Amino acid sequence: MGRRLVSATPMWIPDLDGRNPVRYLAIVEALAEAIAGGALRPGDRLPTHRDLAWTLGVNVSTVTQAYREAARRHLVAGEVGRGTYVLADSREATLFALGGEAVETMVDLSTNRPALDPDDTDLADALRGLLDGPGAAALQGYPAPALLRRAQVAGAAWLARRGLELRPASVVPCAGAQQALLAALLALCRPGDPVLVEEVTFPGIRAVARQLDLRLVGVAMDGEGVLPEALERAARASGARVAVLVPVLQNPTGAVMGHARRAEVAEAAGRSGLTLVEDDVYGGLADMPPLAALCPGRAVLVSSLSKTVAPGLRFGFVAGGAPAMSAVASETHATVWQMSPIALELGCRWIEDGTAFARSGRQRAEVEARWRLALGVLGRPAGRGQPSPHLWLPVQGCPEAAAERCRAEGAEVAPGTLFAAGRERPPFLRASLTTPPTRRDLGLGLGRVARALRAA
Repeated sequence: MGRRLVSATPMWIPDLDGRNPVRYLAIVEALAEAIAGGALRPGDRLPTHRDLAWTLGVNVSTVTQAYREAARRHLVAGEVGRGTYVLADSREATLFALGGEAVETMVDLSTNRPALDPDDTDLADALRGLLDGPGAAALQGYPAPALLRRAQVAGAAWLARRGLELRPASVVPCAGAQQALLAALLALCRPGDPVLVEEVTFPGIRAVARQLDLRLVGVAMDGEGVLPEALERAARASGARVAVLVPVLQNPTGAVMGHARRAEVAEAAGRSGLTLVEDDVYGGLADMPPLAALCPGRAVLVSSLSKTVAPGLRFGFVAGGAPAMSAVASETHATVWQMSPIALELGCRWIEDGTAFARSGRQRAEVEARWRLALGVLGRPAGRGQPSPHLWLPVQGCPEAAAERCRAEGAEVAPGTLFAAGRERPPFLRASLTTPPTRRDLGLGLGRVARALRAA
């Protein structure tokens, strides 16, 4: 939090230590925290761009960019000739007005990001190796064919560890799983087509459906994912030819298909003539191999290193033996040409030297530790089955109202309506466990959620 200086001309000076390395974002973070904590009150005037830049030792343009971003977030407003002032109706100002613990920094449990270790040096070490190597100049260009072939081999090696053996030629690199999903459905579907998904599904597929004008059809689920008979019924009723499923640590429910269920789903998909698009982004956090292994020739797998290794790499792929893979592979401008050579090189190196698998193991251990912490705070009913990076919490009544109560306590969660495939309003909240920077932050946020749910 920033500190208030008591003098004839009080001036707020943000403390940027330990914050975002992008300096203008660090200023915005400190500003939001100062408002939430009451160090800055509605109506307070902020330092001029030049004064704050001089005090912090940054460029004036950095402060200008920070104030512009703060205005976009509705934290402040600028008035020509009068300066920049703190707004009274921002969420942060409202939190301070509530009093008590809620004035502390909001804990974000709404977005789904992997845990990051602030002391990790893997990226710095790898970048030094890249820049000192003989091929550094080539990283400024387009991906070279040799690097793309190497990425295919690396992707096949990653999937082999997951229990899916594929030829490297069956792997198409992409800039993350979201782009891989878009490329797969672009090859498999036409505008207006129905696509089967779990009845509560991840936001990424909803975004792709809007982009490609696809109609999502929700399939009934239980604690292990989609029900095989429901999958067949939905295929018959809708005429769908494609199903997008997350069999391992399904988002948002955390469901994991057991061996018997996986076999039943594969058989149901075969009888229905469905091509399965499997999202395996969380697969490295569990022991269950991909469902695609049971559907040779009828499955397309999309995955990436984002949830298990490092989201910033944007190293993903589409893979599989389905006939549609030839169409995916031919659309290079929708797949491999979107990738940065630097990300390709780093992803390949980390898979080849074992760093990716070590990082995935550390992420899995962190998920398990945070899962146990969550069960201790919220109780065993909050989590069923295998440790997951997210919890699917039942609530009474309107999920948006429940999310608002959590927000008033100082914790951001996602209401179930964000995940509904149709117009349903699932009475659930999703809480993501790996987004808070530390376990202490997670425990604080979960305590606020527990308090909000008890008050319902």
